[in-house]
Amino acid sequence: MSHRLFRRLVVPDRLGEVFDFFKDPYNLEAITPPWLAFRVLRSSDAVVRLGTRISYRLRLHGIPLRWESHIAEFVEGESFADVMLSGPYRRWHHRHSFREVPEGVEMLDTVEYALPFGSVGRLAQALVVRRQLETIFDYRAARIAERFPAGSPHLEVAR
Repeated sequence: MSHRLFRRLVVPDRLGEVFDFFKDPYNLEAITPPWLAFRVLRSSDAVVRLGTRISYRLRLHGIPLRWESHIAEFVEGESFADVMLSGPYRRWHHRHSFREVPEGVEMLDTVEYALPFGSVGRLAQALVVRRQLETIFDYRAARIAERFPAGSPHLEVAR
């Protein structure tokens, strides 16, 4: 079973500045909640581009996990998508889209994911995983607002 998480955030800055921030794979550490103890271990490229591979480590409920992503789609100044090669999900596809709007830059995050373990995974989704992902993306929105503080970002959540 596949699940979807969608977030829309408008930040009051220029497209180039916002996109460049997200092209640096190490900036992901700055917008990930500290309780995940998230660290980028290595990136095949200094900035994200088509084909970039990024390895991470994190702790979830005290359990150490490794995660490796591949940038499967990339359009400079517009979008990129990371796909999990190995990690805690059965499938993870995260598309980041950016476009100029009158208020600044509209950022769209669309995550399509599936959990392993059949009915146990479905139960985990209902009880923990969905809420946890929403908390992580709420934290990201708050950190992004601090990084681009010219105004108050607008966050839209679709459930």
